[in-house]
Amino acid sequence: MTQSELNAELLKGNLEMLKGTLADFSDADMLVRPCPGANHPTWQIGHMINSETSMLNGVKPGAGPQLPAGFADKFTKETASNDDPNFFPKKAELLDTFSKVRAATIAWAKGLTPADLEQPTPEKMRKWAPTTAHLVAMVPAHVMMHVGQFQVARRKLGKPVLF
Repeated sequence: MTQSELNAELLKGNLEMLKGTLADFSDADMLVRPCPGANHPTWQIGHMINSETSMLNGVKPGAGPQLPAGFADKFTKETASNDDPNFFPKKAELLDTFSKVRAATIAWAKGLTPADLEQPTPEKMRKWAPTTAHLVAMVPAHVMMHVGQFQVARRKLGKPVLF
């Protein structure tokens, strides 16, 4: 197995862990904040979609799918405090959009050669991902940071412990 094939498998498994963590969340549960001042899962997933799309298009313009019109504007620092269920997409739409973004990321990662992995990222990314290999590793790490917050929301909601 090549490094790129392994990266693609890790990205697939990472998406499944996210979906599994939220499988028993209702749309109302998706708006529960794990603690005061924390972002609710709906906003966090939208943020992850925007981030991953931006990272992918930053290293390979046009590689990420086109997000629905107005999508990015719903998940900004200014909207993070919004709890209106009518403002945000529902869980199913978010997970569908995230799956499409992740499929594009997996296709990109799977096609990377060892030389590609060593390439520097665009200047704006180099502080936290100096090479393409670092960026590929950052994508699932970012998701897992948020999955940890979803685990706290699960406990707050009285849902079973999963991991």
